[in-house]
Amino acid sequence: MLLHQQFVRNAKRLSKKMAIKDKTTKSNVTYGRALIGALILAKKFEQYDKGYIGIMIPTSAGCALATVGALMSGRVPVMINYSTGAEKNALYAQEKCNFKTIIASKALLDKIGCPVMEGMVLIEDIMKSVTTGQKLGAALLTKLPTGMLLNSIHKGDENDNAAILFTSGSEKDPKVVQLTHKNLASNIRDFCEYEGILEEDIMLANLVFFHIFGLTVNLWTSLVKGMTMITYANPTEFQTISNIAREEKPTVMVGTPSFFWGYLQKSEPGDFASLRIMVAGADKCPDALREGYKKKHNAILMEGYGATETSPVVSANSLEFNRPGSIGKVMPNVQVKIEHLESGKECKTGEIGKILVKGDLVMKGYLGEPEMTAEAIVDGWYNTGDMGYLDEDEYLWHSGRFKRFVKIGGEMVSLVRVENVMEQFLPEGVSCCIVEIPDETKGVTIVAAVTQKINKIAILRKMGQELPNIALPRQFFVLKEFPMMSTGKIDFRSVTELVNDMANNPDAN
Repeated sequence: MLLHQQFVRNAKRLSKKMAIKDKTTKSNVTYGRALIGALILAKKFEQYDKGYIGIMIPTSAGCALATVGALMSGRVPVMINYSTGAEKNALYAQEKCNFKTIIASKALLDKIGCPVMEGMVLIEDIMKSVTTGQKLGAALLTKLPTGMLLNSIHKGDENDNAAILFTSGSEKDPKVVQLTHKNLASNIRDFCEYEGILEEDIMLANLVFFHIFGLTVNLWTSLVKGMTMITYANPTEFQTISNIAREEKPTVMVGTPSFFWGYLQKSEPGDFASLRIMVAGADKCPDALREGYKKKHNAILMEGYGATETSPVVSANSLEFNRPGSIGKVMPNVQVKIEHLESGKECKTGEIGKILVKGDLVMKGYLGEPEMTAEAIVDGWYNTGDMGYLDEDEYLWHSGRFKRFVKIGGEMVSLVRVENVMEQFLPEGVSCCIVEIPDETKGVTIVAAVTQKINKIAILRKMGQELPNIALPRQFFVLKEFPMMSTGKIDFRSVTELVNDMANNPDAN
């Protein structure tokens, strides 16, 4: 299935149905109007170089239609992170993918203080330049039979790239991920089948589209399934998102745990009453967060797992199969294997090893990096870089990034496991982040960053009942808040740097 062609089929069939309710610009766009808009943009994009075209527009009807229009014109959208270091990210994308044109929003550039760079074309200027004749021409095209209309736009192959995304860069420079139509379409199909998502559902699309979670689950799932999508540009405006949920009554919502924490704190009982499916992903979901939604909203917050390279969803809990604490059952048509770290053999039930994934969801590869791709994908199996295990009922459990395991005294210690234990004993409202820093005598030492001063001795005493002595943090550092990635993940690299500076300057803590 080609994503843009499926959108056309749905738009023809559901022309009067609401496609996008844009809560930022207060505009409502039916499928019929969305099709006209995408056709106009596709025609406009044809004047730019073939190949890649950058998209740097906030979550909105405009971003959705520009993304669809790019594919219709035969160009591949390169989704650029504008939330942190927009100028640097735009240059990085242009250099890595060797393209020039970026479709950007002037309103966004003004807001974030990013200059209009070489190659940037403002979406506002494009829309102002649309003539009455061009609007009529696009409207007439939409009246053609579906087959003829599909023949008038770019066709392509399911193995063609449908999007270029960048990994979060929480550990090192972002990698350039090529995702095909087959990758995204298979993931949408499997996720919807597993979670029971239907055309009648209403998606609260509050995530950024330059992150795979937002691009696949918010944008393309909505358009491929023929759902109504409610967009809002800023997922961190927690009060506003909660109000939108109350007013618009969405039935499906996904997000990161840090965003869900914000909605929990700013919402009123009843705000999320309409939601049937709520899935947290991109980071571990604490028990306290799940319990908070159950207590305040009588809502079941389920946890899922994925990666940019897997389009993204590998596994998730569902209303039918929900084991809190796990990252759920593996999606239909997806294979997961747990491989022993040293022997390379498949692990036994309950044994922690590397999580490997196989299936149509696995990316084509890293753009321009054949060696890196060959290292990540062996015989079709993608090495996620995560550690975990499968239990006796085939639920997958996440034990942390391989890079978040530390070898101390010959033992592998999971920093995520240490965090999970510590969280049980922290006062309400206090968060923790466990990292490793260099140690002159031992090589590395485990330390804890916390958001408030705590009774260290009491916490360590309780932790010592569940963890070996080598896994206990040797020092505690107070950071009022943790640096976050734009996707809502904790930026472990920055936390480590801050804590390391504080360790080398004792007066700072």
